[in-house]
Amino acid sequence: MGAPSQTKIIHPFWPRDLLIPNYVANDRSMSEIVGFLFSVSGLLVLVTWLITGWRGAPGRLGTWRRLAVCWFAVCGFIHCVIEGWFSLYYDIIPGDQSFLSQLWKEYSKGDSRYVIADNFTVCMESVTAWLWGPCSFWVVFAFLTNKSYRFVLQLIISLGQMYGAVLYFFTEHRDGYAHSEFGHPVYFWFYFIFMNTLWIVIPLMLIVDSWRQLSAAQTRTDSAKSKKSK
Repeated sequence: MGAPSQTKIIHPFWPRDLLIPNYVANDRSMSEIVGFLFSVSGLLVLVTWLITGWRGAPGRLGTWRRLAVCWFAVCGFIHCVIEGWFSLYYDIIPGDQSFLSQLWKEYSKGDSRYVIADNFTVCMESVTAWLWGPCSFWVVFAFLTNKSYRFVLQLIISLGQMYGAVLYFFTEHRDGYAHSEFGHPVYFWFYFIFMNTLWIVIPLMLIVDSWRQLSAAQTRTDSAKSKKSK
């Protein structure tokens, strides 16, 4: 009898016995992919920071508020472009060599659910891309033009982001962190833990901020009504 044929494709994802028959290894380096992500994000922060500091803006924004608007600008880019790509092409990413597909294959070293089209990640990223993405740009516009609904938008988007991130971590926790090399300094701690924890910590701060702003506005409204009734 001849030796059995070797059909298993070697890949960098966990668990190591994961079958990804159409996988093609990236031809771009980690530094190139990560550098692109942070360069574009940094450019967005710089441009948004300059725009929010424009003296002719309808509502002058303080440092904290400008940083919050910068956050939403970056969120809009990541949600619409990067997560939008996953939402559209999740089924071909393992074998595709376009830049954004390679970005997702690199990230999948920290969470292989993205190269196996896991139901939760597809649904969660689709909602994030097509709902929270456009809304993130909307909240940037709302703050730049001093719209009355700006803190309502900030609250809704931040709640949605935090809820998605909590579910993202909790579902993987229930799977025993099987989709990453547990404890790896880059793939587990940086890709999986750090980059996703941002979408819990920052939205939580913005939720508290929205709560305070909306509560203060309601207090002023109640006070005005009380004075009129006297």
